Amino acid sequence: MTAAGTRALVVGEPAPDLTLPDTHGTPVTLSQLRGGAVAVVFVPFAFSGICTSELCELRDNLEAFDEAGVRLLVVSCDPMFTLRAWAEHEGYTFDLLSDFWPHGEAARAFGVFDESTGHALRGSFLVDAQGVLRWSVVNARGQARPLGAYREALAAL
Repeated sequence: MTAAGTRALVVGEPAPDLTLPDTHGTPVTLSQLRGGAVAVVFVPFAFSGICTSELCELRDNLEAFDEAGVRLLVVSCDPMFTLRAWAEHEGYTFDLLSDFWPHGEAARAFGVFDESTGHALRGSFLVDAQGVLRWSVVNARGQARPLGAYREALAAL
């Protein structure tokens, strides 16, 4: 599943680059993280029930990413200040990046921006140390991604 009018990413091809501000306004650029694998996780809305549940599960299992040498980047179309409040409220220690402006540009590049509602779909992408997409899953807004899918993808790296 991809958002209307976008091209699906293909495993084995280079992942799109992105540069987005973190919760303190510091730009994070995917291509500058080469040399280590990165999980890019798009979520629809900060503070929403399913998004919070998914990220709390990732927070509570962050050692699986650390042990695999994978940096976790979570991307939302919410403003930076909203993401900072969410991270502080829930104790997230991984990067939350704001795709607020230009609105949804990174989500579009990854094929997960829903133009009709202005939010990202639930897309998760595992990018290897060379910047190549190795795994992805895209779920509808109301469908959580299972932790087991991440564990399988990390084990296959």
